[in-house]
Amino acid sequence: MGPYERVHECLLKLGMATMESTIDSYLEASKNRPVMEILDHLLSEELKHKTSKKTENMLNWSGFPFRKTIDDFDFSFQPSIDRMVIDELMTLRFIHNTENVVFLGPPGVGKTHLSIALGMRSIMSDIPAYYISAVKLVQTLKKDYDLKRLEYRIKTYSRFKLMIVDEIGYLPLTREESNLFFQFVSSRYERKSTIYTSNKSFSEWGEVLGDQVMAAAVLDRILHHCTVVNIKGESYRIKDRKRNSFQKDKRE
Repeated sequence: MGPYERVHECLLKLGMATMESTIDSYLEASKNRPVMEILDHLLSEELKHKTSKKTENMLNWSGFPFRKTIDDFDFSFQPSIDRMVIDELMTLRFIHNTENVVFLGPPGVGKTHLSIALGMRSIMSDIPAYYISAVKLVQTLKKDYDLKRLEYRIKTYSRFKLMIVDEIGYLPLTREESNLFFQFVSSRYERKSTIYTSNKSFSEWGEVLGDQVMAAAVLDRILHHCTVVNIKGESYRIKDRKRNSFQKDKRE
């Protein structure tokens, strides 16, 4: 086997498929370039491809119900939001400091959108993130508890430096579910960051969790190192319905 065949074989065995497929044409077009410049280009393209593939895999595993960035958010429609606070969160310092974020507000004001935008920024920065609704979270924890593998599930979630727990308060929890939720919150306390969204004020979490003492314990851990964003405004969905209705009336 000659050097040509050996180079291609080594590149394939090293998993450098992009470089293997482009090296011939690039060398042909770069005869007069320095060797280090050629290597720099080929390795940079390989790294770019691997990074792009890794990011896409992380997004596929994230559980995000949709993909939206901060550029897609209409801040003019929600003037109650302090843009400086959101810009600070987008630096992801809260993740590096293992702090939490809570978005509070009525349905449709953009809590999930902002959470996903932070999750997208996290993954784009090579930080794993995972989304789950509060209902699905407690259902999953309950199932694993019954199968005596709760500890395994908690450890699985702990792999994500950022988790998004969406829609706390849409359904009340049983005492057992509240206890499991408390264990989840405790497992991430001062270890990993979590974004929580809720349509209920903190004073109503006792009703959601079915126990004021449990709610106090949960909130104590969530809010100890936390940024709270309280959104007061109209639902985007209502806005869109009104706009569509207005356009329909104009046509009629």
